[in-house]
Amino acid sequence: MLISTRGRYALRMLADLAEHPDDGNIRLIDIAGRQEISEKYLELIAKDLVKAGFLEGLRGKGGGYRLTRNADQISVYDVLKVMEGELAPVACLAEDSRPCSRAGICRTLPLWSGLNGVVSGYLKKYTLQDLVRCEEDC
Repeated sequence: MLISTRGRYALRMLADLAEHPDDGNIRLIDIAGRQEISEKYLELIAKDLVKAGFLEGLRGKGGGYRLTRNADQISVYDVLKVMEGELAPVACLAEDSRPCSRAGICRTLPLWSGLNGVVSGYLKKYTLQDLVRCEEDC
């Protein structure tokens, strides 16, 4: 599994917002500067995060973005699922896949199923708050 730049930058953007919960709406230019990410690229990412319900955006004076929920209520898994699409290691385990005709006799299905469980379980354990806490405590 290879997490794309979009997925990694989305987590950095959201963690940045989680680090500044009392700052109100935060401008993309400020996040871009702190995270050393192109503001234009963050605009594209922000659109997907707003659509998925992780962010609220406000235009104009005093505008910017803020989290729609507390950082401890947003899992890394949920963010990556939105940004990356399917996280399953093989197509037959994808959420929207049709049942595989070979599932009953597939020698490798338990391997892939186990890997899928380990990866998704691991990513579900971490929230944005954990990412922020790690930066403060690590």
